[in-house]
Amino acid sequence: MGVVVVRYRPRPDMADLNEQLVRDVFSELSDTDPGAIKYATLRLADGTFLHIADVDQEANPLAQSEAFAKFQDGIADRCAPGETPDPQPAVLVGSYRLFAD
Repeated sequence: MGVVVVRYRPRPDMADLNEQLVRDVFSELSDTDPGAIKYATLRLADGTFLHIADVDQEANPLAQSEAFAKFQDGIADRCAPGETPDPQPAVLVGSYRLFAD
C-alpha cells in the first residue's frame, strides 16, 4: 500500500461541478465496495481540494472506475492556472481514527 496526497484548486466557477464529480466517485466506490483502497477528499475553505488515498497501485480500483475516469476527464481545464493536481507520495506519520485499520 502507498499513501498519495493530491492537492489542486478548481476555478471558482468549476468548484461545485468538481465536488459533484468527486461525490460520484465515492458513490460508485460505496456501491461496488472494491476494497484495496482507503480514500478521502476534503474541500478546503480557500477552494482547494485535497485527496488522500492509501491504495495498492497494482490493484487500484480507481483504474477501473467509470466515475473516476469522468472526474479525471478535463480536470486541468477545471483548475485555476498553475493549480492543477499535484500528486505526492506521502508517509503516514500518525493517525487517530483516520485511515485506521
